[in-house]
Amino acid sequence: MSPAPLRIPEGRQGPGPIPRRVLDTLDLVVARRTRGVLPGDRLAAGVGSGTELAQLRPYEVGDDVRQIDPSATARMGEPYVRLHVPERTLTTWLIVDRSPSMAFGTSGRLKWDVAEGAAIVVAHLGVRRAGRVALVTFGAGDVPSLHPPRASRPGVVAVRRALAGGVAADGEGGGPGAFARALVRVGRVATTPGLIVIVSDFRDQVDWIRPLGALVAHHSMLAVEVRDPREAALPSVGRLALVDPETGQHIEVDTSRPRLRERFERIEAEGRAQVAAELRRLQADHVVLSTGSDWLKDLGRRLR
Repeated sequence: MSPAPLRIPEGRQGPGPIPRRVLDTLDLVVARRTRGVLPGDRLAAGVGSGTELAQLRPYEVGDDVRQIDPSATARMGEPYVRLHVPERTLTTWLIVDRSPSMAFGTSGRLKWDVAEGAAIVVAHLGVRRAGRVALVTFGAGDVPSLHPPRASRPGVVAVRRALAGGVAADGEGGGPGAFARALVRVGRVATTPGLIVIVSDFRDQVDWIRPLGALVAHHSMLAVEVRDPREAALPSVGRLALVDPETGQHIEVDTSRPRLRERFERIEAEGRAQVAAELRRLQADHVVLSTGSDWLKDLGRRLR
């Protein structure tokens, strides 16, 4: 049977419709998986408004009289006040890959379309329950772009606007160390535990395992890997001219050679297996989305 012909999407197709009922379902799923989205499950430093008792001490002038503890006051014979550990809401840190390889696509959408949709879904979920969402993009220059945490609708709008710029042009990515630099930057600014969601194809990046492990030690982690079906196998179409989108390098190969196609498939499978193994070793949740399927259903199915 001859392979199906390549069908290149006509430019960016966008992520497609995102029904509200799906967002409502994923909201509960993500709340369970992050183990602490609900207010009160994550605590801030110091004392303030909250539900967990931090200290019980004698009343001092200036204390809020509403914090007087009746039981302790009756036992001790003088006013005592309750001080609580302040509650804080969850901050979701989106790390999105804008490198040129994300512009590849041979099915209904480009990889960037799927990545954009997944990031928008996470942004919507991140601002629920009084949460905040921040965005860090990499692969479009040497320095990662940081958009600070924002709550409610402004947070989602900021993410949409930042992602509307698309990916970097061929040969103008951030190089093989862009992903690692983005992780290091997030580690410096995300000082309190939160949820980190990475959306990338995890290709041609180096030295990212150690900084990712440092983030997993303090945050909940979800890695969303975006793939295209044609990346797993090389079609037999004779001589083929290829361009590396990351470096702009050109190469010509004879795809009619079975050994070449088998070697390509083996190297690709080993690379994807290595990424999955490293994420599993670091105990980061791993979700794979494809341009050739309904990415929103796959995201919900894998999270569930």
